[in-house]
Amino acid sequence: MATIHDVARAAGVSIATVSRVLNGNARVSGESSRRVRAAAATLDYWPNPAARSLRQSRTHVLGILLPDLYGEFFSEVIRGIDHEARQARFQVLLSSSHAETEAIAAAARSMRGRVDGLVLMAPDSESARSIDRITRRFPAVLLNTPANGTSAVSIANADGARQVVDHLLALGHRTVAVIKGPRGNADAEERVAGYRLALAAAGIASDPALEIAGDFTESSGFHAAPPLLAIQPRPTAVFATNDYMAIGLLSALGARAVRVPGDLAVAGFDDIAIARYVTPALTTVQVDAYELGARAVRLLVAAIGAEDGGPCRREVLPVNLVIRQSTTSSIDTQDPRTRPSHAGRREAQT
Repeated sequence: MATIHDVARAAGVSIATVSRVLNGNARVSGESSRRVRAAAATLDYWPNPAARSLRQSRTHVLGILLPDLYGEFFSEVIRGIDHEARQARFQVLLSSSHAETEAIAAAARSMRGRVDGLVLMAPDSESARSIDRITRRFPAVLLNTPANGTSAVSIANADGARQVVDHLLALGHRTVAVIKGPRGNADAEERVAGYRLALAAAGIASDPALEIAGDFTESSGFHAAPPLLAIQPRPTAVFATNDYMAIGLLSALGARAVRVPGDLAVAGFDDIAIARYVTPALTTVQVDAYELGARAVRLLVAAIGAEDGGPCRREVLPVNLVIRQSTTSSIDTQDPRTRPSHAGRREAQT
């Protein structure tokens, strides 16, 4: 890891000059400033403005870096993080990177010296280099992010997808389509992998023609309807790899007078709150986003308290299938899988 001494040596200037340039002091000549900035970029040097004051103390603040702050999934993750952090007497500093590689590094750089550790979600494969740069400088825990030597908490995506597809197959469906998530997104790829594994286990070959592009937004689910309905023979069931796309698809199918589940069974993933209130109520995979955030904070606080950061730990949260009317119109309303089993726990923690 580069230091200010390394930058000064590479730029051929004093440490004081490096400090002035990186602090925006206009008295440094243009040529010296250019050399300092070029050396800092080449060496991947991250200034630590609070390092001196923090050598013997902590900030008691956790940095939280998520790809987005919109929607129920992220709000539940944040709620779990905030509650667990307060229990451990930490505050949180929250930022969004919109999953852009340079934005992730820039946001983490701005937090250096201000936080004791970082909870980071960057599920896109292109973010790997930024993640490596960050985890060399912070105690960190990754959320739903491909991990390499770093503690991480993730969702049992493939298992959840297999549960959905097994349910559809058990209902007699043999032509099951899937609406995929963003390319390069770890969650999306694991869910599609689970879909293919379930088909293979049933002796059904996966068909690329049944795999419709999506990006986890409602609009991509809505726009998936025309290509889905154009497939011949038409699928009798579809698994949307998140609930937002499933809900967008339900809207498009309703506008086209396609009956759900009579003409096409629809299932999603995540069990966001609105999933149980749409018509028909959505069969989906229940993900405990609150616990995902809380678990990450527990791991991070433990790492901060350990002298050497402690052992690398990987935890995978189980998921549960919730069967509702979008896949079968005649279900037992007393079946616990049709009710949000985590509602009482959340109310108790509010």
